[in-house]
Amino acid sequence: MSDLPFGFSSSGDDSGKDDRRKDDGPTGNDSPGGAQNPFGAQNPFGFALGGEGLDPSALGQMFSQLGSMLSGMGSSMTGPSAGGPVNYQLAVNLARQQIGNFTPVLDKETSAVADAVRLAEVWLDDVTTLPAGISRPVAWTPVQWLDETMPTWKGLCNPVAAQLAKTWEQNLPAEAAQFAGPMMGMMTQMSGMAFGTQLGQGLGQLAKEVLTSTDIGLPLAPEGVGVLLPEAIATFADGLDLPAQEIIVFLAAREAAHMRLFTHVPWLRQRLLATVEEYARGISIDFSGITDATAGIDPTELFSDPSKLEGLISSSTSFEPTTTPEQKAALERLETLLALIEGWVESVVTQALSDRIPSTAALTETMRRRRASGGPAEETFATLVGLELRPRKLREAAALWRSLLESSDVATRDKVWEHPDLLPDGTDLDTPAAFIDRVIGGDTSDIDSAIAELEKSLAAEAGHAEGANADPGNDGANDIKPDDKTEGGDDKS
Repeated sequence: MSDLPFGFSSSGDDSGKDDRRKDDGPTGNDSPGGAQNPFGAQNPFGFALGGEGLDPSALGQMFSQLGSMLSGMGSSMTGPSAGGPVNYQLAVNLARQQIGNFTPVLDKETSAVADAVRLAEVWLDDVTTLPAGISRPVAWTPVQWLDETMPTWKGLCNPVAAQLAKTWEQNLPAEAAQFAGPMMGMMTQMSGMAFGTQLGQGLGQLAKEVLTSTDIGLPLAPEGVGVLLPEAIATFADGLDLPAQEIIVFLAAREAAHMRLFTHVPWLRQRLLATVEEYARGISIDFSGITDATAGIDPTELFSDPSKLEGLISSSTSFEPTTTPEQKAALERLETLLALIEGWVESVVTQALSDRIPSTAALTETMRRRRASGGPAEETFATLVGLELRPRKLREAAALWRSLLESSDVATRDKVWEHPDLLPDGTDLDTPAAFIDRVIGGDTSDIDSAIAELEKSLAAEAGHAEGANADPGNDGANDIKPDDKTEGGDDKS
């Protein structure tokens, strides 16, 4: 599409390309093995292998070249983030290398984003009770997206990586721990590098493809910031035979709708992150593989034949976390919540735009397929711990929100977001009729039960308060009973 309105530049126009490198990390020539492999080639230690005993000169050469490798990685290995469960400095460096050259954001593109968001907000006001959530609309480059969203990615990845590292350390077989102990620090650091490498490659690809800050269903940008990425949108528009102006306003409406939820449903952002943490807490690893791998290994062989250590570390990547019933339940809740968010956004955007933008239906179906097919984010999490950020029941969730609106009104539909316990679960997505009956009052059993419980609690509190108001000094000794007598023996009149 050669004529993009709102000041967006075509992805095929290289006149605005920034030829400077946008990262401070090592380039592909600086890092052994290039950006895709920070450890170098097949042998991460980079020296000739041999198994003829412990040769002091060979050992010295090993550590010398290992030091060179670590030095070549620059601050990625020695920075403050190098010692954590994920080497985020390495992840950022690799992601920036993968992004490569990019088109700087022009002033006219920033204005275009503000205009599109402003128009979308006016239309959304007619179809939802949730007020606008974007206080600052911006246009970002891929590198800006990477830098600004990294705090959220850390919050998502830290619990998973930390639990996995803890599980590894606590469950390492005694035989392996005995000879791995002196090198545990190195293994921990290399584990952080491995996580950082996978995360960096995933984020680098994702940064070039995301259209908005909420493109994958998570609130990645700072609160109140609504984001469109002009370069990715131009590429996206080039593949569609649809008016570019409609595409831009449609994407702005999706971003604005997401931000209304994440801004005015206070528990939603934390619930998403907490569900990921809940999944991480249940991570365990089947160590039978490493037990077999270390069986019969002489600790001295790790120095005389470093390929043994290399093979041991490499084989660890094949140890996939086992999924517990608790994790499956957490994953199902995460997928359901993502589907409910996406379904609500689709419902309100369709309601707001369908009479104004002819291509709304086609764009809605395109976004459905785009989310269903997954992408770098899903691949990154699946590679790390098998966690996918995919709303598998998006169509069912959208149908539920539409049915609820048809059976009630906008206020009733949006009121469901007031508390997490009011949201439908996975079963409700499959059979929405019962959920709709509960919401609009057709099924009051839960309400009656809640009211009865509340009345019981209030009665108990009232009884407790009455007892507390009694004279604390009166223990009953001075109470006058019916058969009490006066001092003279006569009944008291």
